Amino acid sequence: MSEKREGAVPHMSAEQFRRLGHRVVDWVADYWARLESFPVRAQVAPGEVLAKLPAHPPEEGLEGEAGWEAVFRDLEDVVLPGLTHWQSPSFFAYFPSNATGPAVLGELLSAGLGVQGMLWSTSPAATEMETRVLDWLAELLALPAGFHSGSGTGGGVIQGTASEAVLVAMVAARARARRVLGRDAEWVAYTSTQTHSSVLKAALISGVARDVADTVHLRALDTDAGYALRPDVLERAVREDLAQGRQPFFVCASLGTTSSGAMDPVPALLEALGRTGFGAAGGWVHVDAAWAGAALVCPEHRALGAGLEGVDSFAFNPHKWLLTNFDCDAFYTRDRQALLDALSVMPEYLRNAASASGQVVDYRDWQVPLGRRFRALKLWLVLRHYGAQGLRAFLRGHVRLAEAFEGQVTADARFELAAPRSLALVCFRLAPRPGEAPEATDARNRHLLERLNASGEAFLTHTVLPGVDGAPARYVLRLAIGAVRTEARHVRAVWERLAALASEG
Repeated sequence: MSEKREGAVPHMSAEQFRRLGHRVVDWVADYWARLESFPVRAQVAPGEVLAKLPAHPPEEGLEGEAGWEAVFRDLEDVVLPGLTHWQSPSFFAYFPSNATGPAVLGELLSAGLGVQGMLWSTSPAATEMETRVLDWLAELLALPAGFHSGSGTGGGVIQGTASEAVLVAMVAARARARRVLGRDAEWVAYTSTQTHSSVLKAALISGVARDVADTVHLRALDTDAGYALRPDVLERAVREDLAQGRQPFFVCASLGTTSSGAMDPVPALLEALGRTGFGAAGGWVHVDAAWAGAALVCPEHRALGAGLEGVDSFAFNPHKWLLTNFDCDAFYTRDRQALLDALSVMPEYLRNAASASGQVVDYRDWQVPLGRRFRALKLWLVLRHYGAQGLRAFLRGHVRLAEAFEGQVTADARFELAAPRSLALVCFRLAPRPGEAPEATDARNRHLLERLNASGEAFLTHTVLPGVDGAPARYVLRLAIGAVRTEARHVRAVWERLAALASEG
């Protein structure tokens, strides 16, 4: 054991890092190999992990590499029991959050290089690789030319999440509308009742909405029987607000809502807005395709992107269903100047010749925070490792599995589909029994989900879908297929378990 000197800083040598790095990578690879041995949802009580952690920070650092044995023990004894295993092949909850070898290695490279890529000048490679990789991705998704960096007016950038993307879009939209109108106004934004809660949070952060109950400045509009935003309802709402002296400025449409995977009809929404003068007043349409946007990689799903040539921004999360680990949101705009108008601040300590020349992109002006990690590395490695063919095969495999599960649901009279299958998402539930009250049907479905998740064999989540034509809202189970290691046997197993639990009552 080396002698410690008082006040010495226990830096890790390059050789120690090499050896411990190998162990960490081996541990992660071993974890992936063991995934099926763990209960999918964490089986701990509140405070149980906290109780295993010392109440006070360590006074002395680890004694060399030997001290790290305690770290690996804690990973096994403290961390793993308290995890919900998002990478489990039987994880069907929420939407997927992929982690793959190329992406994790890209994350390691990013952390090791330690780049803070706020400006082009702080690391040109970080900026220019991001520009190129986002253009690659735009080509793979067949996005309109206006979203490519070569358009001169638009381009793509990596945000952390779709929530950050919608906030950026909203503040850019307001900046543009102010410029076009030449004045401030009482601003109004529009979504559907099924749009992700991040739109409400963006409205709160930006000051558009006064509080969470503000239905005047953020209007959540009714949907059709398939839970998609209705163009006629949107048009009527815009006209009502104009008549009341308020200024419509922002619409968020969804491709793949969180609850049911509903697809808003973007072309029809644009037509409806065109009849109101929305665009002429600087109005902005943002499309949130956080989960479903990945499907545009497959030509057979490109119809989902109809109308994107007429919207102002589009965002999706490669970290959901495109084999890239969290966090990585691909945000595209046709109007980069609106982002700069809203978000660019240039204190003296950031001034530099490259930025002043106007010949470079400073991505700090395309986002809320100043600092930014080198996230393009992991996306670059994922695209290079899998290629377009590998990405398409991955997505198509999950859609086929969802089709098979959908068939099992429809073939069993005890169950029913609660919404049309959306790509790899199936919303279903136990069907009502004759004469059964809606609350009782909901209770049976809640009990079924609780028993399945408590077993640790699989993990699903639920939603509540609004009733159609006056019918009551319904408690619904969601099966979202998207984990990297999910195979047909895992989908069959969760169906068999659900069927068995339904037989038990």
